[in-house]
Amino acid sequence: MSKRIQFARTGGSEVLELVDVTPVEPGQGEVRIANKAVGLNFIDIYFRTGLYPAPAMPSGLGTEGAGVVDAVGEGVTHLKVGDRVAYAQGPLGAYAELHSLPAAKVVKLPDFVDFETAAASMLKGLTVQYLLRQTYELKGGETILFHAAAGGVGSIACQWAKSLGVKLIGTVSSQEKADLAMANGAWATINYSEENVIERVRELTNGAMCDVVYDSVGKDTWEMSLDCLKPRGLMVSFGNASGPVDGVNIGILNQKGALYVTRPSLNGYADTRERLEMMCEDFFSMIKSGNVKIDIANRYPLSEVGKAQDALQSRKTTGSTILLP
Repeated sequence: MSKRIQFARTGGSEVLELVDVTPVEPGQGEVRIANKAVGLNFIDIYFRTGLYPAPAMPSGLGTEGAGVVDAVGEGVTHLKVGDRVAYAQGPLGAYAELHSLPAAKVVKLPDFVDFETAAASMLKGLTVQYLLRQTYELKGGETILFHAAAGGVGSIACQWAKSLGVKLIGTVSSQEKADLAMANGAWATINYSEENVIERVRELTNGAMCDVVYDSVGKDTWEMSLDCLKPRGLMVSFGNASGPVDGVNIGILNQKGALYVTRPSLNGYADTRERLEMMCEDFFSMIKSGNVKIDIANRYPLSEVGKAQDALQSRKTTGSTILLP
């Protein structure tokens, strides 16, 4: 038997249960991984609450982890038992001691990346990779606004943007988080609890506003984010921490300066084995160079996943959070 977290109904963190399950042998094209560390992400809360529907109930949870290949299904050639690996996509179920998933979604870990670092950063790091290098290919010299700049994704974005020569303005909710974002390379921060974000962006940019806004907050920041863009700027909506953006009048994009909007996702970019490998190589190179350092600020045993999710949802956390099976 092995242990996993599952939920049989949607709701608050109280619906999460630690249960014993019989390990499943990997099928055709799959591998089974003995997790050493598991990543905690806001998308997990979306599934738990029902914002994103789980394929079936009861359901496992989590899509990110790192560990050792425990078993290999037929047809798998690039991985073998004992390989050190990590993953950020695939079926729900990473919150577990053992997790089976398609081998095409699993990558080998280079020696310089340990299990905890990988579990804390694969989803966040690959997210930053596609945001800064593909959704809008930053060249250097641009000014961007990045919401939640002290969080797991934001902390990596601050560092990566600085290495590219990009001026990142980060929104935060406290002075402590502002200090963290600045330490990670933000060009400036805005404490939205005390400052008007639009007015402060205008002051910081001498009225020019931003080339791109990266918004993982959603409903609460939608129109404000649009107002921080320069004409023909790009709004990148990549999360729904405050709820989904809906009821949008597309004409508002014209009214606010012929703006562009996109709603990207990791699965939309890492949609082939080759693209996943390219993105991982880019991200791992940033770690190896020292341009990106992963801050694992919170560690919880798997049994305390409810407490970990509550802390993340209430925006009490900074950096990355991992679960230890």
